[in-house]
Amino acid sequence: MRADRLLSLVLLLRNRGRMSASALARELEVSPRTVLRDIDALSTAGIPVYAERGRDGGFELLPGFTTDLTGLTVDEAKALLAAGSAVTSESLGMAPAFASAMRKVVAAMPDAHRAAATKVAERVFVTQGTWLTDPEPVDDHLGLIQQAVFVGRRLSILYPSRGNDAVWRVIDPQGLIHAAGRWYLVATDAGRDRTYRLERIEDVRELDEPAQRSADIDLAAIWERRRSAFRARGTPVVADVLVHRERRDDLVERAYAVRSEQSVDGDRLRLEVVFGDDSHARGVLWAFGEDAEVLAPDALRAALRSRALRMAARYE
Repeated sequence: MRADRLLSLVLLLRNRGRMSASALARELEVSPRTVLRDIDALSTAGIPVYAERGRDGGFELLPGFTTDLTGLTVDEAKALLAAGSAVTSESLGMAPAFASAMRKVVAAMPDAHRAAATKVAERVFVTQGTWLTDPEPVDDHLGLIQQAVFVGRRLSILYPSRGNDAVWRVIDPQGLIHAAGRWYLVATDAGRDRTYRLERIEDVRELDEPAQRSADIDLAAIWERRRSAFRARGTPVVADVLVHRERRDDLVERAYAVRSEQSVDGDRLRLEVVFGDDSHARGVLWAFGEDAEVLAPDALRAALRSRALRMAARYE
């Protein structure tokens, strides 16, 4: 059972310290990809597993975290397992079992680390709801970012704004939100509240500086506020776009969702893409130049054509 494997994974990391994905895969007799999915499940459940990069890197538990998980019931183990899926334990009717399982995890910790572990749990919020998107694969930077959230360290991230190239930003991470298979980093940038999609972070570095943040946080309330504000900004735009194959991933990264995709010829793909609003759609697609063509809606085609004519007139 996967629940048994998750428990075995925690015990391996507790007893042996840092281990690579391949070493864990050999011990558990599964593939490294399965190990990565299990690591994500544990992280989502609030167990502080993080990644250390480099030649001697691997996965390990947050220093000082110890627990005896052998007292979990079947329902509690299933609840922990469900926490790592796109469906939350609450939606499966297992919220009481999940709460009980996490109480046992916390109760088994040494007194010196119990308060810190409780604060760690406050920094991760899991919800089914999202703004516009479907589930996506686990992000490569999750481990390092999660570690910074747990220990309260500043981050420098390489992140693009709408329709623009990525730039380095120094941020104070406040917490992580997992929504419909995607991770979001709640942070402040020079004191301003921001939410970053982890899959759009191109690079990240942990700084040797403490993050500026309050001792307490309510991620559920923050998520609801920011989601409501996002929805109020405008009406989502669905565009029918022809894009060169080599630019396909660039378009997907800058959009909020892809509803359909088909091959047109050897060089181009046809995608039905969802943008947050009209301004978002115009900014992203303008940046693609001749590498993308909007087939619909007509209003978006007209807006891009009008802008192109104005630019052409300026440079005549």
